[in-house]
Parts: sequence; structure tokens; C-alpha cells
Amino acid sequence: MNAASFNRAFARAWLGLGYAFLYVPIVALVVYSFNDSPVANLWRGFTLKWYAALASDEELLAGLALSLKIAFSTACAAIVLGTLAAFAMTRYRRFFGSTLFAGMVAAPLVMPEVIIGLSLLLMLVSLQRATEAVFGIGFPERGMLTIWLGHLLLGMAYATVVVRARLQTLNPQLEEAAMDLGAQPWQVFWLVTLPMIGHALLSAFLLTFTLSLDDVVLSAFLSGPGATTMPLVIFSRARLGLNPSVNAVATIIIGVVAIGVAVASFVIARGERRRAEDIAAANRAITP
Repeated sequence: MNAASFNRAFARAWLGLGYAFLYVPIVALVVYSFNDSPVANLWRGFTLKWYAALASDEELLAGLALSLKIAFSTACAAIVLGTLAAFAMTRYRRFFGSTLFAGMVAAPLVMPEVIIGLSLLLMLVSLQRATEAVFGIGFPERGMLTIWLGHLLLGMAYATVVVRARLQTLNPQLEEAAMDLGAQPWQVFWLVTLPMIGHALLSAFLLTFTLSLDDVVLSAFLSGPGATTMPLVIFSRARLGLNPSVNAVATIIIGVVAIGVAVASFVIARGERRRAEDIAAANRAITP
């Protein structure tokens, strides 16, 4: 075996080990969700009873519903705020406080979640005490709203990075041409810029949705009575021994996420093909 063949074989082996390390635990979780044994790692046969038991597990279903609500609202708000921040840093690079603004936007990406959660908890508790002293009502109480605020802080930073990377690759002459043809700034944004960054917005939505759905640290600091997300329910049960119903709900989430990623990849790939075809058609029309 020559050096080139050895390098290819070595690279494939490491790639295979990397994929196995990432996906074998997920496959094992899916397989054991159909295990007839109440012991998580003891196989006794195939069954669907844990999926049936999941329908009556009110605590887990309530946590899942809350997690989905928070994740969806976080993703929607994050792409809006992230897009505004990305436009500010891309289109208006020189403004007062631009360096501080860029640093504050990127800070949640490099700061431990424990520090973020503790800081938010102290701020919200102080705000609650202040509003109670002044107005007689303690706002905000820890619950869905406070969890959403924490997730939004983290998700906005990721959304800004994704959208900003796409904005930096856009050709500004396209927007200038639209304005030369009489389009108003809001028309340029809705008809020219927004379609070109649509794939980045979709990617940012999926990323922030996933980050919010499986977050434990921020949710643990910011949750309150009656507001327990699904990761917190699973984490609390893990200390006493996991019920196989947890494997069932995890399998359902994996299936939904896999379908969502496949659909998003298909939409993005189709959009890229259409854009390439439009560019090629425009070049053929221009070329004599």
C-alpha cells in the first residue's frame, strides 16, 4: 500500500469513527424505545407500549408542549432581531458604539451558559422586587416568559452570525440597481434582499429552534413553578433512572427533526439551483 492509499484509508477510518461516535448513541436510543423491558439497557423484545404510555404521561407531554412553544417563539424573535443586528453591522459599519455593539452581540457565543443564566436570574429577581415595591406586582415572575428571554438572548447571537455571513456575500450592486430603477428602500428589502437571504433565515430559524428546544442550563435558572421544559423533566428523571417513555419521546423528536432538516435541505438546494439557472440565463441574455 502506497502513501496515498494509506492516507485515504486512514481518513475514511477516522471519518467512520467520527460518525459512529455521533450517531450510534442516537440509533441505540431509537432501538431501545421499542424495548419491552423497563430497564433501559436490557433487551427483552419488541413493543410499542412505551409510546402508548407516553400518551398518559402528562408531565412529559406538558414539558414537551412548553418547550415547543418557547422554541418556536424564540426562533421567530431571534431571526427578526438577528437580522436587524446583522444589517446594522453589515450596512452601517461605522457608527458610534459599533465595536461595543458587535462585542455585545457576540458575547453570548463565548460566555458559559451558567454565567448567562445566573446573570439573568439576578437581573430578573431584582426587577421583580423593584416592580413589586413600586407597583405592587412582581413582574416578571419566573416561568415561560423568563425562559423565553434567556433563550432569545442566546438565539439572537447565533442568528446574527448566520445572517451576517450571508449579507457579507451579497452583491450590493443588485440593491443599487433596484433603487436606480425607482424602488423604495422598503421595496428593495422585501423584493431583492429578503429573497436572497431567505436560506440564511431558514438556517437561523432551525438552529435557534434546536438550541432552545434542548437547552437545560438557562431553563434551570429561569424556570419557575408550573413551567418545566422537557429537558428539565428528563434531567430530573435521569437521577432516579430513566423511564423508557423518555426514549419514545426522544425518538419522536428525532424523527420530526430529521424530516424538518430534510425538507429544509431540499428547499435550500432547489433555491440554489433556481438561482444558478437564473444567473446562467441572465448571462446568456447579456452575452452577444
